[in-house]
Amino acid sequence: MSRVTIQTIADETGLSKFAVSRALSGKSGVSEATRLKVNETAVRLGYRKTASSSRVLGVVFDDNDITNTELHMQIQNGVQREAQLLGYALRIRSTRNGMELEALAEECSGILIVGLHSQENLKRLHHADIPIVRNSWLEPLEPVDQVGATDHEAGSAVGRFLLKLGHRRIIYVHGDPSYRGRMERLYGLREVCEREPGVVLHDLITEEGRDFGEAFDRLAAADEKPTAFFCAHDGLALTVISELLARGYRIPRDASVVGFGDYSAAQQILPQLTTVKVPGVDIGRMATRVLHQRITNQDFPDCPLRLHVPCRIIERQSTGPAPA
Repeated sequence: MSRVTIQTIADETGLSKFAVSRALSGKSGVSEATRLKVNETAVRLGYRKTASSSRVLGVVFDDNDITNTELHMQIQNGVQREAQLLGYALRIRSTRNGMELEALAEECSGILIVGLHSQENLKRLHHADIPIVRNSWLEPLEPVDQVGATDHEAGSAVGRFLLKLGHRRIIYVHGDPSYRGRMERLYGLREVCEREPGVVLHDLITEEGRDFGEAFDRLAAADEKPTAFFCAHDGLALTVISELLARGYRIPRDASVVGFGDYSAAQQILPQLTTVKVPGVDIGRMATRVLHQRITNQDFPDCPLRLHVPCRIIERQSTGPAPA
């Protein structure tokens, strides 16, 4: 016999999953008649809510996002550390399948969503009527809690860092513009550069670095002589360093390169990479704390929260003063 779920009861009673969920959990928003009907149907069908669901948190990753794998592991480590302190078990999934997400929601009292997911899948989770925290960029004014990094501020900080070193020809290297965080880094960098007379900023879009060499050669042919490169993630920075070295550039004497992420590869190359450290473990811990408050604290503010954990620049050997 297949497992009886909230959807089964909703189909049997003709009610929405939202109403069934609130009736079973004893929350307001449904009449006593509806609550009685739902509970009688649940007993008749043999519905059993997971005994430990009140102490279970779900974590959902985007299984198509391979560029942020190391960051996702850091976030997961932070969630695991905090969940253990607070006494929660975890259900961790890497999927974009809507039915899997619905099934997970029935086992959990709160969910952290990491990375990009379709609006359809997000609606499925919202209908489960459990606390949700997102670690991704939201739609404007979207009423959901968010815990993430400071992408925009990081871009501004890198801009100031490079200007202080004397750089006046800067290239921002990135790939898919649909990643909002990467674009926010560009916007932050641009804000700083536009306020400085004589600074030229190029926005260079590549297919994850595969055509960077050709794009750079076109700039060189146009008599552009960039001295600094800010890359949307460390993987792109490694590609940029490789291409520059192949063209005879000495790093950082002829050009400086800054990455983003501070992943393990940043210290495995020569010169070691100056980069922006994303606080993945702290993001995971803070997201878990917000879920815990939503679940246990009746007086916690109803308004959606926006928590941004500050990044920081890690200075290594790939950056230096601009060439004379």
